[in-house]
Amino acid sequence: MPLVITCSVPLYVIAIAVVLAGKASVLWLSILATPVVLFFLRGLTYGQQRANGVKMSPTQFPDGYWLVVEAARRFGLSEVPDAYVVLGNGLINAFASGHGFRRYVVVYSDLFEIGGHARDPEALGFVIGHEVGHIAAGHASYWRQLLQLAMRIPLLGPSPSRSMEYTADNYGYAFRPHGAGKTIGVLSAGKYLLRSVHFDGMADRAGSETGLFVWLANMVSSHPVNTWRAAALRNPTVAGSLFFRPTQLAPAAPQPWPGGVGWMREVADT
Repeated sequence: MPLVITCSVPLYVIAIAVVLAGKASVLWLSILATPVVLFFLRGLTYGQQRANGVKMSPTQFPDGYWLVVEAARRFGLSEVPDAYVVLGNGLINAFASGHGFRRYVVVYSDLFEIGGHARDPEALGFVIGHEVGHIAAGHASYWRQLLQLAMRIPLLGPSPSRSMEYTADNYGYAFRPHGAGKTIGVLSAGKYLLRSVHFDGMADRAGSETGLFVWLANMVSSHPVNTWRAAALRNPTVAGSLFFRPTQLAPAAPQPWPGGVGWMREVADT
């Protein structure tokens, strides 16, 4: 992130100088407009959650609320982020974002259902730990989102996003390690079949599913493909694979982090 700030601030200053000098072009005007547009989009997204979502609280979705509180304290956040449940309409998704100094978590209703006692509450804990982890790692900041807008290079563009997802997975795993496998199950087969997915089988296939189009499927995605993601969760001492399939596949099921959150941060980013 310091590199993004170091590059962006001088660029904004140059753009202002060029425009004030009367030599504006579409390029310089676009650069100058980016902060305003991003501020507006972040504000609008936050407003949509506040106006349409159900805000988690001690009386509304209390299980999710206390997970957010616990994760925020565990990861050393000075404030507990707001958290909302929104209508999923069958879509399995959750995200963390921010506006100004505010940070918040959104969980789609279909994904929130995995916390039901008939399914797997640990999986919901992993998801919430993952999203709060995005905030703890600074991924919801303006500068990180600016980086994502700037990275439009074919194939290489989505790689910062995949790196952030691996990092957030590490936070989720540190928070609820026993929910990691079930979360892979949800992402792979849906909320009703998550218990039918064999986690180690998914992780093993990271080494056996090969070929150009498997590689391309990962390269064009903002998230690591599920098999690679499972392999990274099963072998947390090795950084997640961004560009090439994992080669160090641990044979054992996930175990709790040996050194806690501090140790996790040392191996999270690649």
